[in-house]
Amino acid sequence: MTRNALILIASAGSAALLLGALGFQHLGGLAPCKLCHWQRYPHGFAILLGLVATRISGAALSLLGTAAMLVTAGVGIYHTGVERGWWEGPSTCTSGAIDGLSTDQLMDQIMNAPLVRCDEVAWQLAGLSMASWNALLSLALAAVWIAAWRRDA
Repeated sequence: MTRNALILIASAGSAALLLGALGFQHLGGLAPCKLCHWQRYPHGFAILLGLVATRISGAALSLLGTAAMLVTAGVGIYHTGVERGWWEGPSTCTSGAIDGLSTDQLMDQIMNAPLVRCDEVAWQLAGLSMASWNALLSLALAAVWIAAWRRDA
């Protein structure tokens, strides 16, 4: 298989995982927690990287794709540990912008904001949460990026 085909497969995999997460959020009504958001950013980076890497050769781009997948897999493993109670998660939560809001509007925003905890599993399949699935699938995508890198080396 060619380097570009491998990069397209890896990028498509990230796109599928990102679209799946957005589908669960917007179609399934499962609001993401802070750690869920953190797992999405490397996939977005890998998609953009894939678009660039198919046009520009260089082993460094494939290594960056590998690193992005290892980062999201690491966050997924950390998130899984938080969900299973193996360790404590972040002590802060996320919120929207508060600039220009009156006191009443701010209180309304606070009271209507969904409470999304990182230590609760919102959905699972075969005993694995979305964070666990993201970690496993991202490790597989890292292997695809490594295969693309080996074609460059």
